[in-house]
Amino acid sequence: MSNSADSQGTGSTGAGPARKNGFRPVRVLTVGVFALAGLLFFTSFNTAKGTDIRSDDNLLKLSDLIQERSRKNKDLDESNASTRDQNEKLAERDDGSSKAQDDKLTGLEKDAGTHKLTGKAITVTLNDAPPNATAKLPGYPEPQPDYLVIHQQDLQAVVNALWQGGAQGIKVMDQRLISTSAVRCVGNTLILQGRVYSPPYKIQAIGDPAKMQKALADSEAIQNYMVYVNVYGLGWKVTEDGTVTLPGYSGTVDLHYAKPVG
Repeated sequence: MSNSADSQGTGSTGAGPARKNGFRPVRVLTVGVFALAGLLFFTSFNTAKGTDIRSDDNLLKLSDLIQERSRKNKDLDESNASTRDQNEKLAERDDGSSKAQDDKLTGLEKDAGTHKLTGKAITVTLNDAPPNATAKLPGYPEPQPDYLVIHQQDLQAVVNALWQGGAQGIKVMDQRLISTSAVRCVGNTLILQGRVYSPPYKIQAIGDPAKMQKALADSEAIQNYMVYVNVYGLGWKVTEDGTVTLPGYSGTVDLHYAKPVG
């Protein structure tokens, strides 16, 4: 079978015979594709270092690293709290301050959340829905995986409502919140002040129990969450705890912020 170049050489255009061994773009393109494929293969091999980059082993190693770092952060927080207590005891011996100044400092420390706080409390518990959950009420679609887990906005809605209800102090899991605390979720885990937690999530707040529960009920974000509680089985529980003592915040109080370059 003749190729297109031979046909053009015998046509009526007056052009001379085509060169049978001449430049053919298709051949060059084919060689380029194979070269690119080889480069990609080499890059993938070099990145994986001979391991299966689709294996779950790498994900497990990352998870183990995160858990280990979380444990170290907890140990550092406890060490920092112990050192702070020792410094405060030394400072209280004779710092030359007046009683009025000491009272003012105590008030500031209370507001900052670095000291223990005792009072009446409630606890809100949030939990993921069962993995095999289905819609309990007619007219609702079957759940997507996203519907069955606690999200950052759910935790933040509870914290915001408790503050709105006059909470004097809040503890999420085993950590006291302060003004710079950020509640963040990655996947279905909570990352709070350098430590990682899994559901169920417990949020305890000291204040007037009735006012805090009213603030929870009035929150539009929580009302939306309650739809998923009733339809798909997300966990929601509010209990009155009586008189409890929240721990003081034990982490660093240094502020870290970006600085312009140059």
